[in-house]
Amino acid sequence: MSKADKIFLSNLHDIMKNGYSDEGMPVRPHWEDGTPAHTVKKFCIVNRYDLQEEFPVITVRKTNFAAALDELLWIWQKKSNRVSELNSHIWDSWAGEDGTIGKAYGYQLGVKHKYKEGYFDQVDRVIYDLKNNPQSRRIMTNIYVHADLHEMNLYPCAYSMTFNVTGNKLNAILNQRSQDMLTANNWNVVQYSMLVIMLSKVCGLEPGEFVHVIADAHIYDRHIPLCKELFDRVQYPAPKLVLKRDVTDFYDFKVEDFELQDYKYTPMGKKIEVAI
Repeated sequence: MSKADKIFLSNLHDIMKNGYSDEGMPVRPHWEDGTPAHTVKKFCIVNRYDLQEEFPVITVRKTNFAAALDELLWIWQKKSNRVSELNSHIWDSWAGEDGTIGKAYGYQLGVKHKYKEGYFDQVDRVIYDLKNNPQSRRIMTNIYVHADLHEMNLYPCAYSMTFNVTGNKLNAILNQRSQDMLTANNWNVVQYSMLVIMLSKVCGLEPGEFVHVIADAHIYDRHIPLCKELFDRVQYPAPKLVLKRDVTDFYDFKVEDFELQDYKYTPMGKKIEVAI
C-alpha cells in the first residue's frame, strides 16, 4: 500500500472517532444550496512524508496530479492571482470583477522586499538562500499578510513554508490553518512535496522530508459517508515520480515535465461537493 494512503486513512479515522463537531453552531462555510456546512475536526494534525522513500500520492481515490502541480506553479512560479492564468477552474468562484482573487497567494510571493543583498520576492529569496546559505535557519515564506487580508478574496489556507537543509537533503514544513480533508488534503501534500522536489533539483540538493502541520483538520458533514467508503478500498503501491528532462532553473519547470508511472487508484465514483 501507499504510505500516503495509510496516513490519510488514519487521519480520517481519528477525526471521525475523536473529533469535535460544530453542529448547531454558527459557521461561515455553506453548501451550494445555502445549507450551513458543518464539520467534525481535530486540532493540530502533523504528518511526515519521507520523499526518498516514496512519492506521497494516495490511491484510495484519485489525486489529479497535473491540476495540483499546475496550481502550485501558478502560485509559486507565475506568482499570479489571475484565475485566467490557471488551467483549471477551481478558483473561478473566488474571482472578483477584475478576474483576480485579490492580494492572495501568488500575489504575495511576487512582492519584492529589501534585503542587505538587494531586492527579492519570497520565492527568489528562498532559492538564493538555498544556493548561497543552505545552513541558514531563516529560509521561509509567509503569505498570510495581515495588512492585505482585507483585499484577499480568500484568506490563505496553506500559508507558510519553512525550509531546512540537513546534510545535502532539503526538508520543509508546510503550515496550514485549515484543511478540508477529503477534498484537498492529498492535493496539498502532492503540491508541496513537488515544491520540495523541484527546489532540491535546481539548488543541487536531494529531497528529504516534507512535514505537513494542519491547525484545523476537518471533514464536512456531507463528506462523512464518502470518507467511510474509502476504508474498504484496495490500496495500491505508490507510483514512481519521473522527471522527463533535465531542468536547472525553477522557472523552467512545466507540468508535462513530470510523470507518475504506474499510478493505480480507485476512482471516487461520486462527485465531491465543495463547501464555499
